Amino acid sequence: MNILLIDPPFYRFFNYYNRYFPLGLSYLSSTLKKAGHQVTIYDADCNKNSKGMDYTRLPEKYRIYLKELRNPENPIIKEISEIFVKYQPEMVGVTVMTPKAAAAFTIASLAKKFNKNCYVVFGGPHATLKADEILKNAEDVDFVVNGEGEAVLLELVNTLNSKNNNFSTVHGISYRDGDKIVHNNTKKFIDNLDNLPFPDRETLLGLDTYTSEDMGLLMASRGCPYSCSYCATQIWTRKVRYRSLTNIVEEIKYVHHRYGTRQFTFKDDSFTVNRKRVMEFCNMLMNEGVKINWDCNTRVDLVDPELLRTMKKAGCNSIKVGIESGSERILKLMDKGITFERTKEAARLFRETGIHWTAYFMMGIPTETKEDVRKTLELLYKIKPSFASIGVYEPFPGTRLFDVGVEHGLVNKEMSYEDFFTRIPSDYYLKDVNRRVDTMDSGDFAALEKEVKDAFHNYNKGVMRIFERARARSSVYLHNPRIFFNDVEKFLGWV
Repeated sequence: MNILLIDPPFYRFFNYYNRYFPLGLSYLSSTLKKAGHQVTIYDADCNKNSKGMDYTRLPEKYRIYLKELRNPENPIIKEISEIFVKYQPEMVGVTVMTPKAAAAFTIASLAKKFNKNCYVVFGGPHATLKADEILKNAEDVDFVVNGEGEAVLLELVNTLNSKNNNFSTVHGISYRDGDKIVHNNTKKFIDNLDNLPFPDRETLLGLDTYTSEDMGLLMASRGCPYSCSYCATQIWTRKVRYRSLTNIVEEIKYVHHRYGTRQFTFKDDSFTVNRKRVMEFCNMLMNEGVKINWDCNTRVDLVDPELLRTMKKAGCNSIKVGIESGSERILKLMDKGITFERTKEAARLFRETGIHWTAYFMMGIPTETKEDVRKTLELLYKIKPSFASIGVYEPFPGTRLFDVGVEHGLVNKEMSYEDFFTRIPSDYYLKDVNRRVDTMDSGDFAALEKEVKDAFHNYNKGVMRIFERARARSSVYLHNPRIFFNDVEKFLGWV
């Protein structure tokens, strides 16, 4: 079967930079190609010439996204239709995150206009959590893949290819059967991740527009043992499945040789959750002479001096951690499971080790007060991260905070098709767009949001912040000056 896999456009509509390649689609592609299917990956959100970088101010531009989605003369919309004509897909697979839902629906509509017999399949986080809502509202979507997609999509494609219309045996899909929506049992997760072929970077359209760093996205594990109330952990469950270290290092060597990549990024939820394994990985890199830089996500309670020193020796030059809030009450509501003492200790360790670190915060949590938010600002200045980002909480389906929002009368359980095109993504699922939190009116919250985001923006513009980032990436710049000039250009657009 001829298959086109698409990451919908979003950042591209307002000229924001979107780093990396669509990793999930690339895993699907390599699995399908191994089985003999013809696949093309179209990253419709790829925009490597953009200037925007300050993602805390992203919601200010959301109305551009909604307006241009329904503008048939928009060059991105035209491009999507042209891609359909050029590649003549029999199936279009679309990965859907909640903010990109409207763009995904637009792609489905354009696919059916191109060929009403072209199968449209949705997958990804939003599709997994809202399959019923999607099939109820979007008649252009034929199937929804739930959970881990590689084996499910391959089985669906093979069933369609055989002209067998009995989909009841395909676990992990949802579909319409007449007037009824059917949700088949979820397929078992892949136990041995080494059985998956490496992500298919080669099939990306516009491959030459990606930098070597863009190609360095990796996934060493799937799943997270924690239960933060803002995160939809039910997609992967709390069990962590690991690739073997040999398999990971083989992919690193391949990407380094093929694309000249020096800077890699691990997308794992909590990279250091298994300390012994991370130490072994670092020693393997050093013993085999693999000289690269890499960054990862972790938690403040999953680091210690020896671990950080070893990671730095093995090339780790940046770590991202979720701090979330400076209010103890809100932190408990988030089920984060960390303390301020541990946060301050981790901040000290990052500084002493000399690893660049990014702290992520949130505001706008149900029941959060102005005093709670000001405590978050106070914590920012106490722990002094190399870089800091704050976003307004958006009620994502499948999270416990989503249910808390429903309980407090702030959040609707479902949205209509039209809601996705008339509400900006940050307002999705809100019962009243003028009532984001239940402790202050919309005017007060808007003023507080501006104050806090301006404070974060100014903090990141500090000379020391810029110097720390440049120092952490100096090795990357030395080997690939193009990345240095890209970073300078993005920074100038950001300030």
